[in-house]
Amino acid sequence: MKPLRLPRRKLNILSLFDGMACGLVAAKRAGLRVGNYFASEIDKYAIQIAMKNHPEIVQLGSIENYQTWELPKIDMIIGGSPCQGFSFAGKGLNFDDPRSALFFKFVEILWMLKEKNQDIKFLLENVKMKNNCKDAISELLQVESVFINSALVSAQNRERYYWFNFPGPKLLKDKNIKLKDILEPIDISCNIGIRAKSKCLRVGGIKSPFYSKQKWDSPFIKTDLQLKSKYNQHKASCLTGGAHSGGHHSDMDLLLFKNMECRRYTPIECERLQTLPDNYTEGVSNTQRYKMLGNGWTVDVIKHIFEQMP
Repeated sequence: MKPLRLPRRKLNILSLFDGMACGLVAAKRAGLRVGNYFASEIDKYAIQIAMKNHPEIVQLGSIENYQTWELPKIDMIIGGSPCQGFSFAGKGLNFDDPRSALFFKFVEILWMLKEKNQDIKFLLENVKMKNNCKDAISELLQVESVFINSALVSAQNRERYYWFNFPGPKLLKDKNIKLKDILEPIDISCNIGIRAKSKCLRVGGIKSPFYSKQKWDSPFIKTDLQLKSKYNQHKASCLTGGAHSGGHHSDMDLLLFKNMECRRYTPIECERLQTLPDNYTEGVSNTQRYKMLGNGWTVDVIKHIFEQMP
């Protein structure tokens, strides 16, 4: 006979840099009982999508005004502070980038909340970064980071560090989800911009050198904007918060199909890459959908971490 498991108590969660509330999706999916979910976010489109899907969220506004917040005892604080200063794709300003320096606000608020609850749990996510920055964050939070690639639970190659102060997650099993598994029908049109489209049209037909050199073991080839084949054809490149196609123009994926049609990922495909429900971000422009999806969390990674909470 299995031992009786008492129901989890309801948790008050504070989410900083909340975006479109991926943290709440993960908490619900992990079976956590959420009492109140307080969110700090300033992007009006991300807030719109968060409230569309979770009208119970209490929006607090900018993190800069945290000292005016009236909060009950908080059981868990979560967040993914802006990463531009840490990212290898950026200028390498690290903590000198005012966006990445917002990490210190996370620390300040965490210590403030500890005055009411010494047992408060926390989760911080950020990009792959130089060891000196990673170690500085670990020292301030007094925990070591855990490195997880979202490719284990999705069709997206997304390497991230996670810091949390509860038992570490069991080893994630590879679900072996491939890019082809999440694509919508190949005849779906998704505008890639005039310049990229013209390059695609210039590739030509069956006699094209580019075309003839490819190994067509799937219906498509993942390429860059120069239509050069990318590595790891079975996973999407990491979505980023650029204004188009879930990434900056320099690193976004294009999909070139055998009929010489090419397109970028659709918003629904990007939702699937982040393990969100289809049409979760519907209701704003595609530009804003791509942006928030690139800035968001892979929900099933966060779910897996949450499932280890006592």
